[in-house]
Amino acid sequence: MASVLPPFSLADMAGEDRAFPTGSLTVVCFVKEDCPTCNLVMPLLQAAHDAGDVTLLAAGQTAEGNRTLIERHGLTMPLLDDSTLKVSFAYDVETVPLVLLADADGEEADRLVGFDRAEWRTFFENHLPDADVDWESLPKWRPGCGSLTQDPVIAERLRAASENSPLRARKIEIAPADDVHEFLFDQGFTDGLPVVPPTPERVLRMLGGTRRDSQAVVAEIPPNYAPATVEKIAINAVLAGCKPEYLPVVMATIEAICNKTFNIHGVNATTMGASPVMIVNGPIRERIGMNMGLGVLGQGSRANAAIGRAVRLAVRNIGGAKPGGTERSTLGNPMKFTMCFPEWEERSPWEPLHVERGFAPEDSVVTVFAMTSGPALCVDQSSRTAKQLAGSFGLSMEAAHHVRAHNAGDALLVISPEHVDTLQRDGFTKHDIREQIQKATARPLADLASTEDAGGGLSPERLAAMPEERRNRPTPKFASTGNIHIVVAGAEAGKFSGVFHGWAGGEIGSMPVSQKIDP
Repeated sequence: MASVLPPFSLADMAGEDRAFPTGSLTVVCFVKEDCPTCNLVMPLLQAAHDAGDVTLLAAGQTAEGNRTLIERHGLTMPLLDDSTLKVSFAYDVETVPLVLLADADGEEADRLVGFDRAEWRTFFENHLPDADVDWESLPKWRPGCGSLTQDPVIAERLRAASENSPLRARKIEIAPADDVHEFLFDQGFTDGLPVVPPTPERVLRMLGGTRRDSQAVVAEIPPNYAPATVEKIAINAVLAGCKPEYLPVVMATIEAICNKTFNIHGVNATTMGASPVMIVNGPIRERIGMNMGLGVLGQGSRANAAIGRAVRLAVRNIGGAKPGGTERSTLGNPMKFTMCFPEWEERSPWEPLHVERGFAPEDSVVTVFAMTSGPALCVDQSSRTAKQLAGSFGLSMEAAHHVRAHNAGDALLVISPEHVDTLQRDGFTKHDIREQIQKATARPLADLASTEDAGGGLSPERLAAMPEERRNRPTPKFASTGNIHIVVAGAEAGKFSGVFHGWAGGEIGSMPVSQKIDP
């Protein structure tokens, strides 16, 4: 069944608009100046025009190339300016020259691709019998050339501009004289550092990292409870410098932080300066090139840095959480730029975090924690037993919020490989580490009261009202061993582990959330 060709209107090189369909038999062809085969057939197309049997519309893919073709071949036929390539894209041109014969209503009747003398001769004899062509002077065959629409960068731009583009977000026009980076700063789209301009081509490329529909809503982000579509998340992933393969991790993280259990609104609004810390587990770590070794919690890894930053930018740009608005942190927090890293599961003798939290080892999972500070270093280069080292962890972790603030919520302990070796020699499990931390930090409530020399603990009046048995009861740092989360990461050398201090826990604060990462 013949197909109806897309209608179009293009200006010729004299500025006159030429529309298709024309209401008569028409030859539509696509050419470009740097294609030898296009140059070969230009005299044939001119002959077809001169014969007057059909209306001829030849679309050239660059304006400068059109001017060259006119001068080189002495053309009088209309050569249309398709330098935007929108018509070539609409016609799905892969190879030039492409010649299409259409009836008065624009329905395709015949076509030629490249140059085959026998096919062209038959085409002319059937449809252009009055054209004057010396066929024997022409070669038997010449291959065509690739259309400019097949250039990957150009193809992405054209797809972004097409009517069936998956992009629906509001487009912002920037004046030619404006600096795009300064414009993005002025509009408040950044976290204070430069961002990558989210052009339609870049956003489309980012959307290639997921199978999900671009308009699917992943979550509603507080405080504005704005719908975070896949497209809008992709825009922020571009801003952050992500690769397309990072996008599923960013989406899963946003889904996790928008879980009511995590309470991202409270995390953003608290004056304590909490921020999400993201830990990635499973096969995706290596697939996207995350750093889990040397410098794991610092700079230098694009995947680690860009994923965390994309989440923070989405919370800012989609959800509306901005410093001075609903984000009220007294001092701020460098983790509000980014904090995302993977667990080095292969270097750990214990179950990885995501398996502890109920997922299969082969699952890729992101877990989010609301943390106020970190990583604070636990420097212990002298402990030779697991008990000593785990006790050192406890003493270091006791400083969270305030050394006298016991019965605390969540903390995240990142154990370095050298410390892992010490613990492993004595067969310590994660449970053993947690128990020793609680034991090493257990203090009588009487020791946790404010004094004239230092505050921060229980009020003396409250302590005095307690029964003596309770005043002397040892109270560990954390409300339970379940509030101590343990992962392994870092370089092989160095007896330094890290601690992230959590925000308020439980229903009044934030609880960790894990989310499976799906394409």
